[in-house]
Amino acid sequence: MIELRHGDDRGIANFGWLHSRHTFSFGHYYDPRHTGFGPLLVINEDEVQPARGFGTHGHRDMEIISYVLDGELAHKDSMGNGSVLRYGDVQRMSAGTGVTHSEFNHSATKGVHFLQIWIEPSAKGIAPGYEEKHFDADSKRGCLRLIASPDGSDGSVTIHQDARVYASLLDGDVRLTHALRPGRRAYLHLVRGALSVNGERLQGGDAAKIEGEPLITIGDAEAAELLLFDLP
Repeated sequence: MIELRHGDDRGIANFGWLHSRHTFSFGHYYDPRHTGFGPLLVINEDEVQPARGFGTHGHRDMEIISYVLDGELAHKDSMGNGSVLRYGDVQRMSAGTGVTHSEFNHSATKGVHFLQIWIEPSAKGIAPGYEEKHFDADSKRGCLRLIASPDGSDGSVTIHQDARVYASLLDGDVRLTHALRPGRRAYLHLVRGALSVNGERLQGGDAAKIEGEPLITIGDAEAAELLLFDLP
């Protein structure tokens, strides 16, 4: 079964300095039909104006992944980490028993555009942790590149959940397949471009909830960038 989630149906928050689209219920946006998908609880598409951002705030018991699409995202946290993330960078912060952090647009002239993803961990009260990796465009082109996993395999960041996140850049006649083991589900989020998944057409911002499908087939892509979540 495939259920489409159209990008235009996502929740919207607009604070002037921040424009955000919420795939799942978040903040002031609540839709009982979209409160998460398995342990995947948040996909926020955030656009932040120059020299603005999120001041210091706290999290706990959550795996938080930032996937930068354009611009420069500056990060600082209570674990002593500080960095500037750019396109291709993937950051994982395990909030565990509690962390505070801030996220700001590092540029004074250009906006920053990124996805913030929250995945519920398989256990609470773990020690906080931080990791970041770079995945260049060539490593994602025409394939499903593993970027997050429970064991850090293939150079991915390590998350505390039996979930795997893949990224891909896809165009033209290339077709990708991904087998789902029994009892698993998948969520495909199309960042931009267009493609078909198991015969369903998606445009940028759209997504597909996939259950009971042993094989996922992705193709007919037009300048597509996607994230695929393989979930319990």
